[in-house]
Amino acid sequence: MKLHPYYRSLFLGVFLLGMAQPVLAQDSTEVKIVDTDLGNGIHMLTGRGGNLGVSVGKDGVFLIDSQFARLTDKIKAAIAQLSPAPVRFVVNTHWHGDHVGGNENFGTSGAIIVAQDNVRLRMSTIQFNTVFNDTTPPSPEDALPIVTFAEAVTFHFNGEDMWVFHVPKAHTDGDVVIQFKKANVVHTGDVLFNGFYPFIDISSGGSVKGTIAAADRILSAIDENTKLIPGHGPLANKKDLQAYRDMLADVSGKVDAMLKKGKSADQIKAAKPTAAYDGKWGKGFMKADMFVDIMVKDLSRKAK
Repeated sequence: MKLHPYYRSLFLGVFLLGMAQPVLAQDSTEVKIVDTDLGNGIHMLTGRGGNLGVSVGKDGVFLIDSQFARLTDKIKAAIAQLSPAPVRFVVNTHWHGDHVGGNENFGTSGAIIVAQDNVRLRMSTIQFNTVFNDTTPPSPEDALPIVTFAEAVTFHFNGEDMWVFHVPKAHTDGDVVIQFKKANVVHTGDVLFNGFYPFIDISSGGSVKGTIAAADRILSAIDENTKLIPGHGPLANKKDLQAYRDMLADVSGKVDAMLKKGKSADQIKAAKPTAAYDGKWGKGFMKADMFVDIMVKDLSRKAK
């Protein structure tokens, strides 16, 4: 199925939000940007697309992700309620359009866009997604990150130490996690879909094993009081991330065991390896069969 770029990005946004409403019924004019104050000048903003993280303070505004371009004015208005200062930095957690769609608008307004090396690479070249059988064209020059890094970078901003570190081959090959060390807040990007099965973009270098490893790395760096801003879903905590990680490990272990026995994708889906989790995790747009399909494709690949 080929979609016009507008509806493709809208579909992906709805998909990643775990919403089941018909795509064409969605209207961005109805979107509300909702603020959750996490303390210490840190906020989570939700709208349509990936959850945004915001730090406001004496140095200005630090923004994590940018959702869709058509929502930029609403996002800027929501930020203006928190601070009159301009957005100085936008850090992208990965390259997907529901996280970087507003980059061009913020970039041309003076913000410095920062991301992991692979994010700029993927945004600047044609990308093909095997799950949706769809091609994404390169982003405009002004939307591209102008500062990139391989492994990690630290911002000392608004009295906070913000550690941005790469987690490889997780949701994509360019995922980063942002840890606000003093505030004890972490933005996980799409390493965590809180409350529903995740989309793991194997076309973009993602993998279930990498996602589990990323969750383990975050778990080792947080405590029971840490507030987690997930890529999608409500505000989370360590218990939520642990449950998510354990679900991924259990389901992938079952799928891998069946693959080693020579089972086909249809046989694996018929065995319902997600059955114990569907009631909690299967209520989003990513239904069990599609989730298992992606996992089968991922785990069937030769190690690289």
